[in-house]
Amino acid sequence: MFTNILVSVLFCATAVVGSERFLDRFENWVNKFHIKILNDQHYLAIYNKWLSNDKYIEEINNKNLTFTLGHNQFSGMDSAEFREYIGFINFNQQYENFEESESIESSEQFNNLRGLTLADVPSSVNWVTKGAVTGVKDQGQCGSCWSFSTTGALEGAYYNKYGNLLSFSEQQLVDCDNFKNGGRDLGCNGGQMDNAFKWINKNGGLCSESAYPYVSGETTETGTCAKTCSVISTSQVKSYVDVDPSSDEQMMLAIAQQPVSVAIEADQRSFQLYKSGVFTDDCGTKLDHGVLVVGYGTMDGEDYYLIKNSWGTTWGDEGYIYIGRGSKYNNGDGQCGVLLEPSYPVL
Repeated sequence: MFTNILVSVLFCATAVVGSERFLDRFENWVNKFHIKILNDQHYLAIYNKWLSNDKYIEEINNKNLTFTLGHNQFSGMDSAEFREYIGFINFNQQYENFEESESIESSEQFNNLRGLTLADVPSSVNWVTKGAVTGVKDQGQCGSCWSFSTTGALEGAYYNKYGNLLSFSEQQLVDCDNFKNGGRDLGCNGGQMDNAFKWINKNGGLCSESAYPYVSGETTETGTCAKTCSVISTSQVKSYVDVDPSSDEQMMLAIAQQPVSVAIEADQRSFQLYKSGVFTDDCGTKLDHGVLVVGYGTMDGEDYYLIKNSWGTTWGDEGYIYIGRGSKYNNGDGQCGVLLEPSYPVL
């Protein structure tokens, strides 16, 4: 399989550590995650990146921080390659209200309508254990994170209203929520959850995942909008709520009601290789990834938000990450900017 030069290079790398067989561990990783190797040069390139990440994982874990790192499907990627998975676009513009229905402009206004106050905030919430969250999905090589955040919020809202957990179609959003079809998102090139909530309103609802399954993770591109599935009319978004930014209290109050769509900065190396615990590493506010907050609480003295990601169950804590919660992060804008653009749909 390998040229003599390649084998020699790899042998030198393994010989340094004596009994530790880096090459064997690398081969096990390749097999476990079904990594496609094109040729000897490609093998060596991936190995070197994996080796660098392996060293980084060991360095971080030896510090006994509030979180741990581990190998996953991204261990053979450098930072530039990893960023290809980031699909959130911050358009930095104000969005007009729905023309078809009344839109709530702020969470404070909507909470007042419901009669909710900060006294209604429990110490912890977990929508996964409540049964309001579908299994972790995988966006693959497509910048469609925004669509998974959108469907996750819709699935939670639908469960709350109807007591039935349905899985909705990300692919319909990727293919159809664009300028050609009255939307404003960009398929595999990114999008924003508020835009998607508006499109679901205009479309009269969304199709189920089974009726319009996700394929862009394999094709790595946006498909053509299909008109063959029937939308579930009860999933039509009537309005959406933009949670007041930079407020843990307002965020917690929103999460106490239902799962919340958020944008975060997720391009850090430590985020790429996150495995467990409360993620408290340096993490900025350059929003580039859409995810779903499904709970909050405290773990080993560290307050956290529980986030459902869209990178499959082999990343993170079975597809989830616990990120730090509190005003100490980014001057009150939240760890990884989680408090900057939270929103959720109203059915």
